[in-house]
Amino acid sequence: MNGAELLIQLLIDKNVETIFGYPGGAVLPLYDALFDCKAIQHVLVRHEQAAVHAADGYARATGRPGLALVTSGPGATNAITGIATAFMDSIPLVILTGQVATELIGLDSFQEVDIYGMTMPVTKHNYMVREVGDLHRIVNEAFYLATSGRPGPVLIDLPKNIMTAIVADKLYSEISPPPLHIRGYQPYLQIPAHSLELAAERFNHAERPLVLVGGGCMPGDTPAWLKQFVERFRLPVASTLMGLGALPSDHPQHLGMVGMHGTVAANRALQAADLVLCLGVRFSDRVTGNRKSFSPGSFKIQVDIDSSELNKNINVDLSITGLISEMLAGLMEEIHRSDHSPWEKQIQQWIKRSSKSSPQPEAKLTPQDVIKCIDAATDGNAIISTDVGQHQIWTARNYNFTEPRSFLTSGGLGTMGYGLPAAIGAAVAYPSRDVICITGDGSFQMNMQEIMTAVDLEINLKVAILKNGYLGMVRQWQQLFLGRRYSAVHISSPDFVALAKSFGAHGFRAQSLEEAECMIEEAFHTKGVVIMEFDITEESNVYPIVPPGAGNHDMIEE
Repeated sequence: MNGAELLIQLLIDKNVETIFGYPGGAVLPLYDALFDCKAIQHVLVRHEQAAVHAADGYARATGRPGLALVTSGPGATNAITGIATAFMDSIPLVILTGQVATELIGLDSFQEVDIYGMTMPVTKHNYMVREVGDLHRIVNEAFYLATSGRPGPVLIDLPKNIMTAIVADKLYSEISPPPLHIRGYQPYLQIPAHSLELAAERFNHAERPLVLVGGGCMPGDTPAWLKQFVERFRLPVASTLMGLGALPSDHPQHLGMVGMHGTVAANRALQAADLVLCLGVRFSDRVTGNRKSFSPGSFKIQVDIDSSELNKNINVDLSITGLISEMLAGLMEEIHRSDHSPWEKQIQQWIKRSSKSSPQPEAKLTPQDVIKCIDAATDGNAIISTDVGQHQIWTARNYNFTEPRSFLTSGGLGTMGYGLPAAIGAAVAYPSRDVICITGDGSFQMNMQEIMTAVDLEINLKVAILKNGYLGMVRQWQQLFLGRRYSAVHISSPDFVALAKSFGAHGFRAQSLEEAECMIEEAFHTKGVVIMEFDITEESNVYPIVPPGAGNHDMIEE
């Protein structure tokens, strides 16, 4: 066999079932090896960025590493946005990039770029294979690094001559996988007993405790531990955007999302708490607002698998490196108090205040109407992907996520164009589940060519486009903070219904709530790819919103 054939066999050994990719000259040996491979499905996307986003959606939905394959030069550079998206949200990916032959590296050869150097800041680790004999070790390490500890993307750069090099059969068949030893890498640390005892003591004396959950609460059985923990001690829970779904959105203990677009109850509770247990939260600026005024009177306990996140953005009182599930299991043995009646009454008052400020139904179709109709049609059991902008926040606020890994969104990098390819990745992983991409007319146009990918795959995918003729979130900021000076935010769109049909998909349009309800019902009874265009109020805004630089207590509620 040659190096490419060896690599494909190594991927099969790692239980890789799907590769999202786009061919080119430098990876022709790999695609030739895939020609005879029946164990791995290759999904041909229409743009390399979409290949990585689709692998990302696959990984978020399944918890298994996603795999993307792109060629050298522009193929590799097109993938960088997808890699950075996964890196910011701690998503396990392995990205294979083609490279010119080793003797051509550094000569400005055709389609040569230093993708190894370019991606160093946005990968957990990366490799360039310089000897075919290193392939076994590198693949083994790459999958281990991507999935262990704090997950993340790992890149393997593959020079073409390494892929065509002849490999002695015994290199694969007679040599066992090399032992895993990565110097200085400790993905898991045991939680010290004294830290556990101190945290439990604080809980036993707290009058106003709160649990804040982030994306670090998604792996493994952590959501089950979280649910058991908060129910036993009747603890209120607030989520970051990335933490949505770790606890069901409609759970009695769940107050909703915190931060710039958080609920009144969640933000008020966070600011008034005397103890905040922060689980897998990295304290981004969208969560904290003005850091100096972030939950000022609370004793903060931060638990994270990645020690570099501790005390990075917010100074906490107790920082703990370790598994969140282990922390929760330990606390359940040590905490004895579950009665916080005055605190519960105060939270209920905030919840009632929030419900009273909900907008009244309008004759014209609103984005909230659309999301609630989709929620009702799916019972909250669908996998939802979004792009970035107003529709993302409307979805987070109005869709009731019932299980973890059901909300796929770019939280850290904020990548427009993420939603459709991520939904394709999820639909490939779960062909029998409802998968819906909720997007805006601006975001959708960034990767709408992937409709063809979805149609070719014959997957059951629905796309809901909230069309308002604007880059909505940017327009809202210009309205609220720049005196309505609308600069470069009005965007025109194609006829999305006609566009869908030109790709071989189904296309529907709704302009009223009644039409929307009927259309969504019809869409979910239609097999294949369905593009739904919803004409919504042009200048609808997302509320509440915390002005940039303000604290979470300074919410503009309407």
